Amino acid sequence: MRLSLRQVEVSYAGPAGASLSALGPISFEVAEEEFVCLVGPSGCGKSTLIRVLAGLLRPSVGAAYCGDELIDRPLPHIAIMFQDTNLMPWRTVLDNIALPLEIAGVTRAKRYQTVRELLPQLNLEGFELAYPAELSGGMAQRVALGRVILQQPRVWLLDEPFGALDALTREKLSLELLRLRGRSRQTIVLVTHDISEAVLLADRVIVLSRRPGKLIADIAVKLPRPRSADMIYQPDFLRLAKQVRACIEDQRD
Repeated sequence: MRLSLRQVEVSYAGPAGASLSALGPISFEVAEEEFVCLVGPSGCGKSTLIRVLAGLLRPSVGAAYCGDELIDRPLPHIAIMFQDTNLMPWRTVLDNIALPLEIAGVTRAKRYQTVRELLPQLNLEGFELAYPAELSGGMAQRVALGRVILQQPRVWLLDEPFGALDALTREKLSLELLRLRGRSRQTIVLVTHDISEAVLLADRVIVLSRRPGKLIADIAVKLPRPRSADMIYQPDFLRLAKQVRACIEDQRD
């Protein structure tokens, strides 16, 4: 589904009642089945923007839309994943992934069957009875991603989902994300601080300014798909990464 922000601004109450502007004004669209990465300096409003698109935060000015539907609340066809996996430590992998189906009232037999069919895609076969404390960071993120996939959303909003992982693990999970996404072609918006990750994953990289975040660059990533880790050494990839980096560094001067 298509996403759009129309002159969105978000402000918070600051000291002594003053208004603190966190985001905008900002406007852009994400086409159906497009993969867009958001990058920018720390504190520029990337996570705020994601929360607006998720319906978790209402803008102070302007509006966000999914297709022609106003996003003024969480919508069933939009799923969000944060850096914190939010796994329940007392539930197994099977039960953590199955949580959305349990909430929806699906029988235990049906939800377990559905999750077991998904586990091979997540490379979690054999770990269905493991608890979060027994998982590596990468495995825990795959469990959280499985919970998103199980909801069958048409839009994925990913707020630095691999930010706490080491470089090699996050690269591996980024490629797994592309593989999983290739099966059903969702619309995806992903926040990241990693420029190489953004270029590797995205169709477009949107660069935000320092707070309050405004759109300062919208860079098309015209690299062939499917993508691979070897691409990061190719001249076209390096050129795009350098372009994105220059936009961000200009904001730090």
